[in-house]
Amino acid sequence: MQFLQILSRKPGSLEVLFQIPFCQKQFPYTCLSTSACVYSKKKKGNSYDQVDQEKYKSLVHSVISYKTSAQTPDTILEEDNLLYGPPAKHTPPIKAGTRTPKNWVPLINPSKRILPVSSDSKVPMKIRLQRTKMPSVTRILQQTLSPQQVFYLERWKQKMIEELGKEGFEEYTKNLFLQGELFHSALESIFLSEETAARDQGEDDVVAGYLSSVERVLEDISEVKALESAVHHESLQYLGLVDCVAKYQGQLCVIDWKTSEKPKPLLQNTYDNPLQVAAYIGAINHDANYNFQVRCGLVVVAYKDGSPAHPHFMDPDLCSQYWNKWLLRLEEYMDKN
Repeated sequence: MQFLQILSRKPGSLEVLFQIPFCQKQFPYTCLSTSACVYSKKKKGNSYDQVDQEKYKSLVHSVISYKTSAQTPDTILEEDNLLYGPPAKHTPPIKAGTRTPKNWVPLINPSKRILPVSSDSKVPMKIRLQRTKMPSVTRILQQTLSPQQVFYLERWKQKMIEELGKEGFEEYTKNLFLQGELFHSALESIFLSEETAARDQGEDDVVAGYLSSVERVLEDISEVKALESAVHHESLQYLGLVDCVAKYQGQLCVIDWKTSEKPKPLLQNTYDNPLQVAAYIGAINHDANYNFQVRCGLVVVAYKDGSPAHPHFMDPDLCSQYWNKWLLRLEEYMDKN
């Protein structure tokens, strides 16, 4: 501003500077000229009277001749390079992938011999569970719950105790367990063509809703190979009791029957059940008692009110993913014990 004030004292100086041919709007320069002249009357004498106008003519011209900034992304980048150097190549952080278990064992047993199935053997296998020091699949999963899972489980428990009382909650969980057992027994009777067994025991009233829920799923099940049968993984040293091994829509599966009072339309709604199925698949494939291998799984959620069950099919790729997760949980359990 002082520079313009000095120039304004010499007749014709501002007029020469502000006559820019390609600039069509003159009002900014008129304002500058007027303000400079008015302001100059208040100042008498200044040490900058001898400013070389020709020397700074191009500078003033460049400042007042652009309506917008002359900078472009390219010029800004050039300036940054001069000031700070060339930009460092930034590699985006790699997302944490699936951890690989230390003691990895394949889900499918490559060395297992598959014997031809005898046409006379149509009775499903049912091996009794032997009590040993080997941990069960259920125990391993319970003792390796994540802090988040523990939190939500405890919150649900406290909420139920507030509603039912401690004794009421114990009775509630006992009834849930009993209903699950009766439901499994009724399914076993159906697969063994003993439909009347459940009715004779008076169990139909308790499980009628669940059986009605799985009616359509049962239509897609055939060639039952095992029912409530014990399995154990010979090298990883764990055991379990598989609900059913049969074909579902033509695919041999480990089938896990679950009961629920709330809808579970998605596989992730079943929490650790897919890991349980994967653990049973791996155990069967490495158990010499079974002359076949399984690659698929099925989690069936049945509802007490008779609503159509949700069958969650697990293809080989999905089973392999859950198998890796199971191995990590097993590894965590072994480290703790």
